[in-house]
Amino acid sequence: MKTRSGTRYLEEKYQINIDFDAASNAWKANKKSTGDGCYKYICEHRNKNNKKCRRNPIPGKSFCSQHNI
Repeated sequence: MKTRSGTRYLEEKYQINIDFDAASNAWKANKKSTGDGCYKYICEHRNKNNKKCRRNPIPGKSFCSQHNI
């Protein structure tokens, strides 16, 4: 493609296909909403029913004090 200044740019031949709903759900998977669009990380431990622990993790860790072994 030629621009007004006479320089040429390469035409992009890549198809961009991003599933923003799936990306948003994946990002929110280890967080809980605190309101007003803010989120906090939650403990990554899962119990026997595959439910997540909802406690806040130790700073710098992925698990809360009960599950940080």
